Amino acid sequence: MTMRHDENFLKRAIAAGRGAEKADLVLKNVTLLSVIDGSLTPTDIAIVGDRIVGTHATYEGLREIDAAGRIAVPGFIDTHLHVESSLVTPHEFDRCVLPHGVTTAICDPHEIANVLGAEGIRYFLACAETLVMDLRVQLSSCVPATAFETSGARLEIADLLPFVDHPKVIGLAEFMNFPGVLAADDAVIAKLAAFQGGHIDGHAPLLAGLDLNGYLAARIRTDHEATNAREAREKLAKGMSVLIREGSVSKDLEALKGLVNENTSPFMALCTDDRNPLDIAEEGHLDHMIGRLIADLKTRGVPLHHAYRVASWSAASAFGLRDRGILAPGWRADIVLLDDVQRCKVHSVVAGGRPVEPPAFAARKAVDPVGLSSMKAKPVTADSFRVPAHNGPTHVIGVKAGLILTEHREMYLPVHDGGASIDTTQDAIKVAVVARHGINDNIGRGFVTGFGLKRGAIASSVGHDSHNICVVGANEADMATAVNRLIELKGGFAVAEAGVVRAELALPIAGLMSDQPFEKVHDALLVLRAAAREIGCTLPEPFLQVAFLPLPVIPHLKITDFGMFDVDRFALIE
Repeated sequence: MTMRHDENFLKRAIAAGRGAEKADLVLKNVTLLSVIDGSLTPTDIAIVGDRIVGTHATYEGLREIDAAGRIAVPGFIDTHLHVESSLVTPHEFDRCVLPHGVTTAICDPHEIANVLGAEGIRYFLACAETLVMDLRVQLSSCVPATAFETSGARLEIADLLPFVDHPKVIGLAEFMNFPGVLAADDAVIAKLAAFQGGHIDGHAPLLAGLDLNGYLAARIRTDHEATNAREAREKLAKGMSVLIREGSVSKDLEALKGLVNENTSPFMALCTDDRNPLDIAEEGHLDHMIGRLIADLKTRGVPLHHAYRVASWSAASAFGLRDRGILAPGWRADIVLLDDVQRCKVHSVVAGGRPVEPPAFAARKAVDPVGLSSMKAKPVTADSFRVPAHNGPTHVIGVKAGLILTEHREMYLPVHDGGASIDTTQDAIKVAVVARHGINDNIGRGFVTGFGLKRGAIASSVGHDSHNICVVGANEADMATAVNRLIELKGGFAVAEAGVVRAELALPIAGLMSDQPFEKVHDALLVLRAAAREIGCTLPEPFLQVAFLPLPVIPHLKITDFGMFDVDRFALIE
């Protein structure tokens, strides 16, 4: 939690900085990497409270830690993420990610807000006040994301304003409804007008030209949806800070890393958006991104400190966090000690002046879970997924690994008893979205290709952004088995085959998050991933890929509980 500083604190900080009294904590024998000029300086780092008070000198402290010459860099800042997509609570996210050097995370709780509304935001703010890392919250701007799906809640400007002055709130979260911005929709304009003096985060995939200009005219400053260099260059040229995303599904680092150089590094940052504990354990978090970025910078002759600048100072600057991102007196004591600066191998972390050690996590105040009764869907049967046949080709969602952008394909599918049928020879399986908020009994039905399933079904109550149940399957009866099991679990993931649930993970907190430690979630995901492979799935991350099929603000073809949705026309397909 951010400390409040009184006059006595300032007197102690000044005295310790001058060496007139001992600091609270001193990191001895550090090699400090400057994100300003790339210099490496042997030094001590003196800390009082949550603030650095001295560098480039020798200090004494009430507690001293020998860094043994390790390189110190500023704490990493994840500029856009949804904690819910880590499948664990904010407390477990804190414990999972902070050892990877992520001392600040900027989250949009719109996943839980789409289920619980303002209650979900209050839960995240309550958690943020107790964590070791600094979790900042952006207020969810688009709940629901569109009018073409059933959300569990609706947030208008009057619902957001009570949170504006909370010390953990930065501004307005990713504005996904860019058609509403361009059409000057009254409700959209009301939200944008209220945040003209603060930060407004963007979400504008493939938006370009005059429409991008109109969108930016609303003072939207950042964007994480650029998926190619041309798109990112135009956004940079028009004053946006481009946030390079590398999540469990959306992986844009390879396409965008070549844009980072001495000129652009102040205007680029890193984010994960959606990353689960399995990928964090296998690869890492921002540390993994930084290491890959450094390797690319090296091939182009760009000094490595630009990668660390992008991960810290540039990120802080983009979001108005003026107290962090540099290791220098007067700046927040978020410090990462590295065993290997080239590969970004993290040894240890100091967050807000506190060494990241088990007692720091144990001392956190607990926050009661919410949304334990949010799963209100009715049981389904195989007949629930019948798709009536029609003349001509069928619209089919095309999925590719590593992309939440989907293709709009057409296929000729076999017909049985007046219904369009699954055809595994074409990799055309069924997809459905089952409304689960108790508002209606909608079921949207269609077809998808790209999963490779030969049998069985995969279901998820994580379904961006309204989080109805999304299921894909090569067998309608198994689709029903998987969906009904999720209803019993109060949310989660399930793989079913031959009428039996082969693997599952319960996510009872709003149908989005586990109440278990992240290690147990990791282990359950391993079993789920193996079960998905057993039924033929060829996607490396099938569950989050399923979760993005109902996201009707990402081109090109999606599905909601209303039915198949053409994002390019922003209209349902009859």
